[in-house]
Amino acid sequence: MTTLPTSRIPDPQSAPAIRWGVLGTGWIADLFFEALHKHTQSRLGAVGSRTVEKAADFAARHGADGSYGSYEELVADDSIDAVYVATPHSEHLTNALLAIQAGKPVLVEKAFTRNVGEAQLVVDAARDAGVALMEAMWTRFLPHIDVIRQLLDDGALGEVETVFADHGQFFAENPEHRLYDPAKAGGAMLDLGVYPVSFTNFVLGAPSRVAALGSKAFTGVDRQISAVMNGFSKRQMAQALINTTLAAKTPTVSFISGTEARIEVPGNFYTPQAITLIGRDGTESRSEEPIVVGHEGLAFEAAHFATMLADGRTESELMPLEDTLAVMATMDELRRQVGVTLPGE
Repeated sequence: MTTLPTSRIPDPQSAPAIRWGVLGTGWIADLFFEALHKHTQSRLGAVGSRTVEKAADFAARHGADGSYGSYEELVADDSIDAVYVATPHSEHLTNALLAIQAGKPVLVEKAFTRNVGEAQLVVDAARDAGVALMEAMWTRFLPHIDVIRQLLDDGALGEVETVFADHGQFFAENPEHRLYDPAKAGGAMLDLGVYPVSFTNFVLGAPSRVAALGSKAFTGVDRQISAVMNGFSKRQMAQALINTTLAAKTPTVSFISGTEARIEVPGNFYTPQAITLIGRDGTESRSEEPIVVGHEGLAFEAAHFATMLADGRTESELMPLEDTLAVMATMDELRRQVGVTLPGE
């Protein structure tokens, strides 16, 4: 039995402490700061919302000192070291640019923007200003992903042949829900499908060819998209298959199959997991069980960003901005082939 490598991801508690500000008070912001306060030395300093009441309520729940009824006031707060953009996808471009113009390092929730054109505007603005910018694709920073990274780098799988990743969740048909709302850049791909697309990008790089089939929800957003992709920048011979839907809870698993072995990641593959390496002869090796579980794994991306700032770096080596742009471009093409456009695109 092969002994799997140990993750090199540091304990989030070892990261430098910074003082965060947040734009948006939705459920992902709640999860982020619950994880951050439990597993890192950093703290939420101030909250920005469109209403004073929502900002004050969020600040009270998470022990923040300040709360503002506008995003402009939040980014102007000199006590804030970094801004976390946790608003709907439709607002990411405006909100990220606001933080960058204020000189604030910014962590932008995925999907990064509505499309690659908007993403490029944000990336260019941050680079021109010399401001740190990173996509909050938290899976990239998890310990089991680093184990996979080492196995790929060491050639443990042989030549990678097939990658599969799936993410489906059930959401009742409700035109008021953000996933069904075109104005909020809803749909399965940007909210859920971003995980399979980013996973294949991590393993294989950017594809040169994609073929997608899908269906639309009653509001016109994408309900389900399945795709096959090949011609990848890192591994030309490999193919990837992905699926995403907002109308059914799927297994949310992933696997990477090579000529010598395969890696299986159980559901939910995008959360902290133990992975299994299975040789061509059927022998199995399993990685260590995660200590930080579920959405508490958001602490790893927060710790990485804090360390990045302390080191004076403006881009992440684990989630490069070029990868963010490539993922957005792939999702654009998948949505285009299914005939889905969002207001303003």
